[in-house]
Amino acid sequence: MEGIDFTVEGQGVGLLTIHRPQVRNALNWAAMEAFAQAIEQAHALGNLCALIVTGLGKAFVSGGDLSELQHYPSHVDGLRLASVMGDALARLEALPCPTIAAINGPARGGGAEIAVACDLRVIAADADIGFVHSRLGIVPAWGGGQRLLRLVGYARALDLIASGRVLPAGEALAMRLADFLSPVGEALATARQVAARFSANPPAAVRAAKRLLRFGLSHPNEVAFQAERAEFPWLWDSEFRCEAVRKFLNRSKPTEQEAGERVKSAG
Repeated sequence: MEGIDFTVEGQGVGLLTIHRPQVRNALNWAAMEAFAQAIEQAHALGNLCALIVTGLGKAFVSGGDLSELQHYPSHVDGLRLASVMGDALARLEALPCPTIAAINGPARGGGAEIAVACDLRVIAADADIGFVHSRLGIVPAWGGGQRLLRLVGYARALDLIASGRVLPAGEALAMRLADFLSPVGEALATARQVAARFSANPPAAVRAAKRLLRFGLSHPNEVAFQAERAEFPWLWDSEFRCEAVRKFLNRSKPTEQEAGERVKSAG
């Protein structure tokens, strides 16, 4: 896939890497189509525990590749540009497993939209993020505006989109646009640590957690409460839960030797 690598690492963690470092990982048409294809591959993997999205080199994603896209100026081209990645990011958001953006460098324009389409964001101390679309006289078209609104609220989202202001890592973290701050050069390593916490638990429980929380974003409390309750019984009735309880109870019981030592100690 041109400009995109997709692999599955240990413990069922997927890694999607945009590798066009010569243009700061800007996306041309081929890379956009490859990105969409990689997301579909992730959907096809029923045992994926988490997906990390990152960029190769010193940038996350700098947006669309204007050196190519400048040759596609029509209304129809704009519709195509909005649709290809807009649909791909909707599918990224719809993945049943948690998704993590490892922001290793600048995330600008479309790169910022990719970052907020992920469930969680790790940002390196020297990285930044900016919805810089307005500098080109455009707005987000891949769903980034609505996702930013949900994350930071109306006033802050309006400020960021209308001004095109770029946030350094610390400010992005304070604004809750990022969730974890990593040392310079360690965004991917930190994202892997976060993913490992998910993969340590049963995929069914992790996916149910994401499902019930995302449901709550778009439904009234009473409906969301019922949906959360409905997730519980089939997880309670799972072999994993039964075995985990057995192990816990057996661990809690002292062995004969431990019991004898306790009696001697008491005497």
